[in-house]
Amino acid sequence: MSLALGLVIIPLLAALLMLLWPRLARGLQLAAALLCTILATMLLQLVQQEGSQQLFIGGWNPLLAIRWQADSVTALLLLLSAVLHLLVSGYALAVQQRDKLAAAFWPLSSLLLASLQALWLSRDLFNLYVCLELLGMVAVALVTLSGDKAMRPALHYLLFSLFASLCYLLGVALLYGAYGALDLPLLQGQLQANSLTAAALVLITLGLMLKAAWWPLHLWLPAAHAAAPAPVSALLSALVVKGPLFILVLVWTTLAPAAFLNVAAYAFLVCALGALLLAGVAALRTPYSKTLVAYSTVAQLGYAMLALALMLSFNLPVFTAALWLFVMAHALAKAACFLSIGEMQQTLGVKKVAQLKGASQTMPLAMFAFAVAGGSLIGLPPSGGFLAKWVMLLGLWQAQQYFLLLVLLVATLVSAAYIFRVVVLAFDRAEPTAPDFSPQLLPQWLALLPALAVWAMAFFSMPLLAILQQELS
Repeated sequence: MSLALGLVIIPLLAALLMLLWPRLARGLQLAAALLCTILATMLLQLVQQEGSQQLFIGGWNPLLAIRWQADSVTALLLLLSAVLHLLVSGYALAVQQRDKLAAAFWPLSSLLLASLQALWLSRDLFNLYVCLELLGMVAVALVTLSGDKAMRPALHYLLFSLFASLCYLLGVALLYGAYGALDLPLLQGQLQANSLTAAALVLITLGLMLKAAWWPLHLWLPAAHAAAPAPVSALLSALVVKGPLFILVLVWTTLAPAAFLNVAAYAFLVCALGALLLAGVAALRTPYSKTLVAYSTVAQLGYAMLALALMLSFNLPVFTAALWLFVMAHALAKAACFLSIGEMQQTLGVKKVAQLKGASQTMPLAMFAFAVAGGSLIGLPPSGGFLAKWVMLLGLWQAQQYFLLLVLLVATLVSAAYIFRVVVLAFDRAEPTAPDFSPQLLPQWLALLPALAVWAMAFFSMPLLAILQQELS
């Protein structure tokens, strides 16, 4: 597990060095992200060969130690986080002079990577709280880098995050008082179906849903993600909201008593339907392009909620595979969407969707990146989004849930409506541009890379399913 330690220590050390030598910050960030990508790849190979890896921090016994565990899902998430940080860091470096990105971005983003990697590895309820709290504080600080216009959304984000943390911590305290342990494997199978356990799980779930901006507790997300700089929005939407989701899956699949699963599945199902339909309609109606992409995050998280509800109801491995495929496909697609929209906004000086008229002619590469990523959000074949939806559809057919098949079809049409709203307008006739108009190409290519990667997922569907199957077997 020395590889796992390196995945946390390297970005943390890089963040500290950036504070001491700010001039080296950009190089340190790229180097740290590249090293983490290499280590995460090696860890994934190790897990495939030898199975799940565990480490008890400090060498204490399991009751006192902080347990880290790297299984196949964790290894995939570690690799995904490192790769996206590397891409976003490259984009931020490419637009540094034009966008005047604050120097604090570099140590904060490196600290964000360290907290995310620690969160994916942790299997202790309190340590997960520490990682989640650090992640939230860094995310709020990153939102404020846009200046005065971002202060109000950042403050709302902070207040919601603090309330969510209190809910989660109170739930953890109740469980610790009742069962005397915080280690997830030690608690597995120990929780009793009583009112105290129910109250603890409700508080933990409420806190995590607020952190993840699950519908209808998503009110802070659209404004915060829209106000942040494009690289920050990409990281928040692609990765940060997945942290609470990861913990929520751990809690409900390893700790919750069987008697509570059907009620929880019903609650998650209602939230999923609201996200898929109502948040999708909100994305369709908003006049601002970055807000559209932000509402799309809330809507697309509905697929993860639906997969979790189905996991709890039917206990079929196909729904677990669908959940993590959605997480990976959404992360890549949403990073591409925010980077491409942010690039068009900064270059063209526009904020509204209507002002993107003719963008396919003025900035064809950026618009192509948005369209390609949007195709995955819709679920067009052979994208990663299609792969995840196809796996879920097979599970729904197997479980004979025909109504939910219809819901997925309607949600797909809603997604297509707000994506094509931008694409169709972009293919309208462009206004004449100035003779010296020459947008930067490197940032547009960097925005396109994750969009191409999400479409490449389908070509690696068998290895991905094999890795996930290793975890489910």
